[in-house]
Amino acid sequence: MEKHQDYIVRGSAADGQIRVFAATTGGLAERAREIHNTSPVATAALGRLLTCAAMMGSMMKGRKDLLTVQVMGDGPLGTMTVTADSMARVKGYVQNPGVMLPPNGEGKLDVGGAVGKGVLRVIKDLGLKEPYIGETELISGELAEDFTYYFAASEQVPSSVALGVLMNRNNTVAQAGGFIIQLLPDASEEVISHLEQKLTEVTAVSGLLEEGMTPEEILEYIFSGFDLRLLDKIPASYYCNCSRERVEKALISLGRAELDKMIADGEPITTNCQFCGGSYTFSVEELCRLKAEARRA
Repeated sequence: MEKHQDYIVRGSAADGQIRVFAATTGGLAERAREIHNTSPVATAALGRLLTCAAMMGSMMKGRKDLLTVQVMGDGPLGTMTVTADSMARVKGYVQNPGVMLPPNGEGKLDVGGAVGKGVLRVIKDLGLKEPYIGETELISGELAEDFTYYFAASEQVPSSVALGVLMNRNNTVAQAGGFIIQLLPDASEEVISHLEQKLTEVTAVSGLLEEGMTPEEILEYIFSGFDLRLLDKIPASYYCNCSRERVEKALISLGRAELDKMIADGEPITTNCQFCGGSYTFSVEELCRLKAEARRA
């Protein structure tokens, strides 16, 4: 099978009145499916969320900036959590990865039904004293419409978001990707109406992906006659930065009393990373060492 090359292209159109992002993310969506053993509908939901988070991460400026997106719906999937950095490195998990649902009325994976009604929360840690937190209600649970509403209501940026994940017959990921189109404050009424008309002609992004269109080709298709300028292309990837050292710090932060309880049990403890499935085991002797470090902290 051809290996996915995941990346995001960023650009502008209409003489800088519109900024655009488009991504191909089949590889990272498949990586998430492998790690979490997700059902097809969970793969589609998590893949869409990872795609959007990667593009939103690429909007951030600082190397240490971090974005966390949570979709908290009342559907059978439960909560989905994804993080992204400014280098479009993402990771995420879904509370109930094995959910199975019949297709929706259009014969497609019922992501909206799996997510349900609830809240979309975006947390941006930009190195300031307090993180930015934006929260909006879920409009459809299909995620693209939910992010379109989030950008307009929480960030006051009129946007169009499209997200898609296509599955192979063996339930692996065939294609994934999407785009975010945003109007800047000086956009003219003429440009706005032209763009609105063009977007009504665009089929679902999954159809464009199915045709094998690259992010560049998708943007060229949407912005023909719009003076599209592609500015840069950055790789996107599924990346987890967990390590034994980070888990040790987390255990130390629990405090001596909590570590005493673990030591009293007389058994090794094992912790698993929710994002990548990484497993870390600590012996009683190691827990005693961490307790001593907690005393010094």
